[in-house]
Amino acid sequence: MDFRELTYVLAIAKYQNITKAAESLFVGQPTLSKFLSGLEENLGLRLFDRLGKKYIPTYAGTKYIEKARSILCLRDDLDTEMKDILRNDKGVLNVAFASMRCAYLLPRVLPVFEQLHPNVTVNILEGNSTENDQRLLSGQADIAFYSQSVLNERLHYHPISEEELLLCTCRNHPAGKKARIVSGLTHPYLDLSELLHERVLLMHPSQRTRQITDSILHESGIHFMNTLCTSSMPAIIGLVSSGYGISFLLDSHLRHSPEFDAIDQFSLNLPHSRCQFVAATRKSSYLSASARDFIEIVRKSI
Repeated sequence: MDFRELTYVLAIAKYQNITKAAESLFVGQPTLSKFLSGLEENLGLRLFDRLGKKYIPTYAGTKYIEKARSILCLRDDLDTEMKDILRNDKGVLNVAFASMRCAYLLPRVLPVFEQLHPNVTVNILEGNSTENDQRLLSGQADIAFYSQSVLNERLHYHPISEEELLLCTCRNHPAGKKARIVSGLTHPYLDLSELLHERVLLMHPSQRTRQITDSILHESGIHFMNTLCTSSMPAIIGLVSSGYGISFLLDSHLRHSPEFDAIDQFSLNLPHSRCQFVAATRKSSYLSASARDFIEIVRKSI
């Protein structure tokens, strides 16, 4: 297998432009064009449709690209496993986090990890959970940490801790007087119908906290009319603490927030208000010793 062939095709698919792809590969544009023409001729199939200077994958090209990514991931796994066997504790670990997690987890995790693996370079990739899933599947990330709400059959999930989605208001919100203690709940229970007139602060739909929230609201049959959406968790926490609106936030985020004492928290008496915080990896891929240690350090840091 010529891995260079796979790398060339993936570069063309990424940039959808032969000149930009050639520059990223440090080869000449005529060389890459000749390579692609030769490959398509040998296959008897067109991998890309040419729309001006834009290269769009055909159906055959899409299938080729999917398999090429899988093959290169297997090659990387093999390289990593051989390095571990040789006890050559050097390499690169690509870890994907949501931005909010980075703020309070990285200061606890990275110094400890460096003590164990001083020759392993850690690259931190920030993005929402959907983006980080794609990074895992494409081989850009080795591990992704997030709250699990959906299952992907191509990923393996390593449980780290249980999290609870809480209804949050500013301290001493008037509606809080109607909250009551319910056996089995970690916080007082406040019926969502008491807050229908409130502004609700929501994360972006691509973010895992929002996906869990949407599921909860659908389950409860509650529909809020006045909403504001932002991808910034710190902004939402700050706005809730100032009384600008209410929100649904994971207890793990709140525990590490400076505004923790300015927010009242209420349990949602719904089964899906609890979820797992997990480390996700590609199923059946080799997990290096450094990756296993990184997951364990995060588990101890929660």
